[in-house]
Parts: sequence; structure tokens; C-alpha cells
Amino acid sequence: MMEFSLWKNLKRQLRRKRRPTWSLGAIIPFLLAGGLLLAEAELVLAAPDISAEESMIHRLENEKSPLTVELHRVYVCGEETKPLGRMMSKQVAKLLLGHPEWKAELDASKSLVRVEQRVEDLSEHCKANAYMGVDKQGNLNLYDGIPKKEKVVRTFFQLDVRYMESSLPQDKLDQITNGIRISDIEEYNSVLSTFSDYAIEQNQKVMQPAY
Repeated sequence: MMEFSLWKNLKRQLRRKRRPTWSLGAIIPFLLAGGLLLAEAELVLAAPDISAEESMIHRLENEKSPLTVELHRVYVCGEETKPLGRMMSKQVAKLLLGHPEWKAELDASKSLVRVEQRVEDLSEHCKANAYMGVDKQGNLNLYDGIPKKEKVVRTFFQLDVRYMESSLPQDKLDQITNGIRISDIEEYNSVLSTFSDYAIEQNQKVMQPAY
């Protein structure tokens, strides 16, 4: 009986020793598969991202006819469109490569390329006509012309009028009520920064200075 008991215990120990070996053998294929998947994921993440400009340049390579090119400048205040004339696709591609910050799109007819340039300045029209003022709702606005004509170009944020009236001298209040003439980007940023202190927080949509 004792020999039988010893033999039984020995078999149990052998089974226990075999289990880890069998488990490891079963896990190894999964580990290898997981490693391959991880390697593939790293390759995907490391793949170069094709920008919209590069995609546009590739599309232009297939265009053989001359293209009409327009430059659309978007200013902090105002917009302007300037024709750049007729160009071959290689010339347009060279233009875009020289200005990677520009955005371009080819219209449906594939005969017109619109190029967009962002300019941290005021357009010439804005430099001659822009005002900042407050409307009846207390919103600080950018106007094309004097505020009384109510030709709003952009609304920045709503002002806490009572707080502003109790904090600012009368001449400053008169200026913002009648409209402050904005002739350059420095004045634009200065007025915006000054009156952002009086924005109502819960409705605050403060726009940051252009730079």
C-alpha cells in the first residue's frame, strides 16, 4: 500500500511539472503573433503622412493643360483675391512647394487652382475702414465703417458693460461707444487685449491677438 501511495504521489508531481511546459508551449505562438501585430502597427504609425499639399501636387502631375491660378489672401480683417495668371501644372507644383504653408484646391472643372494664404495683418480695405465698437447687446464688434451703420465684420465677445462703466474713464467709454478707428494690426491687438478684461466669462469667446 505504501508503494502504491508513493507511486501515486510521484505521478501527481510529474503532472504538475509538465503543466507549465505545456502552458508555455501554448502561449508562445500567441506571443509571436502579438509581436508580429505590434511590429505591423509600428510600421503603420511610422509611415509618412501625405499632406493635402502633397496630394494636390500629385493630382497636378496628371494635368497637361494650362491652369488658371488665383491667390486668395485671408487677413485677420478682410480678404483679397489676386489672379496669378495661367500656369502649367509643373509651375503650380513649384509654387506650392515654395510655399508649404499655403493651401490649394482644384475646382470641379480642373481648370482653376485656388491658393489660400493666411496673413496676420489687416487688408488694405480694413486699414482704411475698420472700427471696433459696442452694439446694443454689449458685444464688442469689428465694423466695416463707423459702428452706427452696423456693418459687422466680426463679433469677438460680450462685455460686462456695468463693470466696464465703473472701471473706465468717460473718454474711453465714449471712444468704444462711438467706435475706435483701427488702422493697423498693432492697434487691433491693443484694443482687443484691453477690452478682453471686461468680457463676460460665461459667454466669453475672447479672440487671441493675431501674434
